[in-house]
Amino acid sequence: MPVLDPHPRFILVETSHPGNVGAVARAMKVMGFADLVLVRPRHADVLSQEETVAMASGAADVLTRARIVDRVEDALQGVQHLCATAMTPRDFGPPTVAPRAFFEALGRGAWPPPEAAGTGTGVGHGHADLRRDMGAPRLGFLLGSERYGLSNGDVYRAHVCLSIPTHPDYGSLNLAQAAQLLAYEYRQALGGFEVVGRTTPTQWADAAAVSAVLQHWQQVLWAVGFLDPQAPKKLMPRLQQLLNRTPLAQEEVHLLRGIARAIERAANGAGPHGVREPQAAPGAPEITARTTLD
Repeated sequence: MPVLDPHPRFILVETSHPGNVGAVARAMKVMGFADLVLVRPRHADVLSQEETVAMASGAADVLTRARIVDRVEDALQGVQHLCATAMTPRDFGPPTVAPRAFFEALGRGAWPPPEAAGTGTGVGHGHADLRRDMGAPRLGFLLGSERYGLSNGDVYRAHVCLSIPTHPDYGSLNLAQAAQLLAYEYRQALGGFEVVGRTTPTQWADAAAVSAVLQHWQQVLWAVGFLDPQAPKKLMPRLQQLLNRTPLAQEEVHLLRGIARAIERAANGAGPHGVREPQAAPGAPEITARTTLD
């Protein structure tokens, strides 16, 4: 069964801005990729520049292992299937496909499609035979410079041109953004990563705890005069149905019972900490404000 290369290579051609190199390294690492090659970057020391390292934000190991070469040919050593990225339409060259559709087809062994075989695009029957005989080909993503993108000659080297679907009125993506989208789509094609929950599992209250909440609130509602014990009608059964429709966590049970205790204290004339409020002596002036200490 066809499989995908788990270690694709990201190749940046003539990158100008150090920050983009760092951001691409970060984009790669968060998706589990680490093979980065730079072709003739504007700054020879780009991998160690402060802005590069800052934008890598923890992906310094990707920068440490990255290589700088003088020619695209040198970056392609070991790459068996090259994917160019280009937004500008060309009248000649490899077929243009959206990344997701291409990765899915490649994983099924359905690339190249029959219509592409033998058309001079570099995706003929020989490549299909390679897929059957050797399994997943080594994949490379070729990304051009910020200002000019890829040259026609570099695009012609590729087996396919990947085009990220964007709004028809504005399709300009930052270099690192494009790399992140490619890395994400390819990771998803490989099976993706499991989403790990950040919160602890909820401890749900059982029926006994919910019944105790209702009994507590029944006492409180009697105390404040909201519930007439002589004519309770259907108040408590309705509250029971309300709680049945809304499963309660243990912490929520504690919260409701804490509110009930606070209401009881207020109804009994006690302060917020259970201390009964002093009663004014007959004829004493009314106290309109109380000072509290934090």
